[in-house]
Amino acid sequence: MAKPRLLSRLFLSAALLLAGAASAADIVTIGYQTGIDPTKIPQADGAYEKATGSRIHWRKFESGAELIAALASGDVAIGNIGSSPLAAAASRGLAIQTFLVADEIGSAEALVARSGSGIAKPQDLVGKKVAVPFVSTTHYSLLAALKHWNIDAAKVNVLNLRPGEITAAWQRGDIDAAYVWDPALGKLKAGGKVLATSRQVAEWGAPTYDIWVVRQDFAAKHPEFVSRFAKVSLDAIGQYLANPQAFIANADNIAKIGRLTGAAVPDVVAGLRGNRFLSRDEQAALLQSPFVQAVGKTAAFLKAQGKVDALQADYGPYVTNRFVKTAR
Repeated sequence: MAKPRLLSRLFLSAALLLAGAASAADIVTIGYQTGIDPTKIPQADGAYEKATGSRIHWRKFESGAELIAALASGDVAIGNIGSSPLAAAASRGLAIQTFLVADEIGSAEALVARSGSGIAKPQDLVGKKVAVPFVSTTHYSLLAALKHWNIDAAKVNVLNLRPGEITAAWQRGDIDAAYVWDPALGKLKAGGKVLATSRQVAEWGAPTYDIWVVRQDFAAKHPEFVSRFAKVSLDAIGQYLANPQAFIANADNIAKIGRLTGAAVPDVVAGLRGNRFLSRDEQAALLQSPFVQAVGKTAAFLKAQGKVDALQADYGPYVTNRFVKTAR
C-alpha cells in the first residue's frame, strides 16, 4: 500500500499531466469568410492544425464588420478580413495586426446592376437601391467608384445587407444593384450587368486586399503559432503561383474551396483567376511602408465619407511582416 506522501506525489504528477494535456488541447478560434483563395485548401485538409499542433475552431462570418466585432470581444484570435474593415478598426484603436495578405482583390468583387432595374450606366444609380455589406472592401470600393464617376453617394440609396441577404433581396427584386463577392456575386452576374470590378477601382486609385489579422495579445503569447499559420498559408499560395493552371485543373482543389465557400465550380475558378496572389517576398515587401500607406489612405477616405470619426497618426503598429519573415 502506498504511503500518504507517495500518494500525494502521484496525485500531483497526475494533476500536472492533466494540466499539460488541457493546455495542449486549447482551442484557437479563427474567423474566416467566403473569399476564394488557395489558403482554403490547407483549411479543408487540416494542415493548420497539424502544423501548429493545436485544435482550431473555424468560425465562418458573412462580413468583415462582424468578424471585427468578434476580434474586439476576444471571441476570435485570428481573422480573415478586408483592408477596409482593417482601416476602420485601426482608426478606432483596436489592438490587431495584419500579418499576411490572402490576395489583392480584382474581378472577384464587383458592382452588378439587376436586369430590368433601369440601370444601364453608372449615372443611373442615382435614386436606386444599391446593397453592400457596410465597412467591407466592397463598401469602400462602391464609395470610391461613385467618387470616380462624380456621383454624390448621398443621392444613392445604399443599403447595408450581408451577402446572403443580398442574394435573397436580389431574387425578390427588392434591390437594383449590389457590390459583393462570391458566391453571391456569381448568382448576381447570372441576372445582371457588371458596372465595375475591384480591379478597375484599384486602377482608379483605390486598391483593396483580403488579409489575415491577429489580436496583438495573442501574437505576443503565441508567436510560433502565428508563424506556422503564416507558413502554411504562404505554402498554399506558393503552390498556386507555381502553376495556376494545374492548380485550377485539379478538381479536388476546386471542390474543397467550393465546400468551404459555398461557391459553384465556375465561381471558384473565376475567383482564383480574378484575384492577385502575392509570393512570400512580395508580401514581405508590401507589409512594410506600402501597405501601411494604403491603410492610411483608406482610413482617410473613410473619414471623408463620414464612416470613421478620427484617424491614427501612424498605422504602422497595425501592420507587420515579422511572421512572413519567420514563416520558414
